[in-house]
Formats: sequence, C-alpha cells, structure tokens
Amino acid sequence: MSDSAPHIPRDKTFDSTYDLFQEGYDFIRNHCWQLGTDVFQTRIQLKPTICMMGREASLLFYDEQKFKRSGAAPKRVMKTLFGQQGVQGLDGQAHRHRKAMFMALMNEQSLEALLRITEASWLSAINDWQQHNKPVILKDAVADILTQSVCQWAGVPLEPDEIRHRSQQFLLMIEAAGQIGLPHWQGRQARRSMEKWCRQLIQQTRHGSLPVSDNTALFQIAHHRELDDSVLPEQIAAVELLNVLRPTVAITYYVVLTALALHQFPHEAQRLGDAESRYRFVQEVRRFYPFFPATMAQVRQTFEWQGYRFEEGHRVMLDLYGTNHDERLWQNPEQFWPDRFLDYKPDTFSLIPQGGGDYWQNHRCAGEWFTVSIMALMTKLLTTTIDYDVPGQNLLLAHNKMPAIPESGFIISQITLLATVTIAEA
Repeated sequence: MSDSAPHIPRDKTFDSTYDLFQEGYDFIRNHCWQLGTDVFQTRIQLKPTICMMGREASLLFYDEQKFKRSGAAPKRVMKTLFGQQGVQGLDGQAHRHRKAMFMALMNEQSLEALLRITEASWLSAINDWQQHNKPVILKDAVADILTQSVCQWAGVPLEPDEIRHRSQQFLLMIEAAGQIGLPHWQGRQARRSMEKWCRQLIQQTRHGSLPVSDNTALFQIAHHRELDDSVLPEQIAAVELLNVLRPTVAITYYVVLTALALHQFPHEAQRLGDAESRYRFVQEVRRFYPFFPATMAQVRQTFEWQGYRFEEGHRVMLDLYGTNHDERLWQNPEQFWPDRFLDYKPDTFSLIPQGGGDYWQNHRCAGEWFTVSIMALMTKLLTTTIDYDVPGQNLLLAHNKMPAIPESGFIISQITLLATVTIAEA
C-alpha cells in the first residue's frame, strides 16, 4: 500500500453536523458537487467521517472485506430506529446466519398472506372513512392498517383499541432517528415501551402460554437458534421481532408518497391499468422521493480505493438519495418518469432507496420486495377502490426532515367507495 496516496478531499467546515441537519437528504450530494468528487471527508459530531455517492461508491461500500457494520450507526439511531444488537449491527457469518432467519420469513406464500390481510384491513378502513364522512390523515390511517396487518401476519395479538397506540409508537421510533430534542426522546421512550411489549410476547411464546402458529414471525424469532445453537436472549429476540414489524409499518411513508405522486402527476395516475405499469410507478416513487438519506459502515482495515486511503476505524456514509438522483445513472433524475423502467434495469448498486448489494450476503433490506409489493397493492387500492379529494394543504417536502412527507400527513376528504379488488388483480 502506497504511503503517498492522495488525501481524500476534505470539506472546509471543521464539523458538518449543523450542515447535515440543515441540508438533510441533500447534504452529501451538495458537498460532492461543491468539491467535484464522489468522496470527501468531514466530521459529524466531531467524529471523522467519509461521505460517498454513486454506483462505484455503492459497490465499494457493500464489500464486507473492507467495511463492517458493528459500531457504525450512531447511538441515537440504534436507540430509536434499529434497536441494539439486532441484525443491522452484525457482520460476517453471524450476520448471514441471522439474516437467513429473516429471509426465510420473506417467501412468496408469506407475502401473499400479508397482502390478503392488508387488503382486508384497507377495505374495512375505507368503509369506516365513508361512514364517518370526515377528512382522513392518510399517514395515520395507513399506519393503523399496516400495524394491524403485520401484527396479524406475524402472530402478534393486538386488540382493536390498541392499534392506534402501537401504530403511533412505531411512527415515533421511525421519525425520532432524524430529530433532536423532545421528539427524539419521545422516540426513545416508544422504543423502550415496544421492546418491553415484545419481550413479553417472546416469553409467552417460549413458555407456551401464548398459542402461536409455528410458521409465524413471532414463533420463528422466539425459537431461532444462533450459530452456537443457543436461543436469542429475550431482549435481542424482542429487537428482531420489532425489526419485522417496524419496517412494514414504515411503508406508511411510501404509501403517503405514492398518494402524493398520484396527486402531483395525474397523467401518470391514469396509466396504472395493469401490474407492470404499477410496478414501474412504484419503483419511480422509491427512486424519486426521499426515504432513507444514507447508510453507515466502518472501515474494517486500511485500504486504498481509486488512489485514496481509507483508514481503519473511520466511519463511512453512503448517500442513498443522492445515488438515486445521480445523473450518470438516471436520465433526467429530477423528473418523475416511471417509464424509465421500461428499458432500464438498474442493478442492486444503482437503485438503493433501502440500501444496496445482495439480500443474503449484504445489508440490503430483507423485506424490500415486500415493500414493493405492498406499495403496488396500495397503488391499486388508492386508484380503484375509492374516489377522494385532496383539500388545500402544504404538500412541500422538507429535505431536512426525515422521513420527508407533507407536514399534514396528506389529508384526503369527500371519500367515496368505488369497488373492491382481489389480490390476484393487484
């Protein structure tokens, strides 16, 4: 390894924490443009951090020989969004073994079951919406639907009067990772409450006091065996159960963005008559709108890349949103254009709204194809089962708020039932 390797371009700001919170999703891309590079170094919360964007950076980032996840994510993220000692922070064989548990849950039969449950929950909800004849905040309503659906699918008992409480706790956990002050601490409190709830479910499942089908997520996680043949400690099992439930409820934000796209691009909404067109539409929603801003890792051992030296222990951030808007990968990236997916088949290092790489080997979201399928179903349901108005409200997306959705939660009103739809048609 050369001792004369050039230094990675450095941002002039001593510490970029303030800029990160101000610029949000645009932070890495803005500074890459300013410095004329795909990689630069700075400090985040006084810690040396390398920031990268683009496909080549994505290819590098998911090389497990060069990077590890253990210790990479800030504590504020682990104590709200992910939980501690879960699959996101594992590496190597331990990660692959734990990830296999999640992948076994994400089969086609399981997906079909979740879609059926979600459709039934939606149809029940829209009947209530019409009967009450009041405006609906789509964010809260969809969070309720997905919370009810994923809990039923996972074997988690949930009474009707618990649904709103648990769905709001999920949303607090998700939103707190990108916030400071009271909202962040509310997210931490929600995480503690949810972990306590899930620990009790794990205990009851293991002791047999809670009858659970052996093909459910709750049963499989409660009885999962690690590489040394030990069961997961109750706390870690609770974290992993939430790592099934929470990401499904997080699809709420994508459903809100889907509704926003249907409203902002009505000419595209009129072209969603078949499954393939809905798939393209959903993929463009995932590419175009902000979801996760970036993902983190640590340099495993010192190496060189493109002449630059990456020092052992340095934190690295890969820009997910910026890569999805990289003009070298995407024609007219700031244009919402679902038909780009007619001819262009991006690989797993180019379209990375939920991370990149291989599902089995890397840290790409295990439930990504569940996300796409639920979004496609919700697109069909939004366009075929109800008619509604979008009253005046601020629909701007603040790029320094994560996840970025309209502040109103996207309000719909004057809801009228049109028809029902079966899963086979979605």
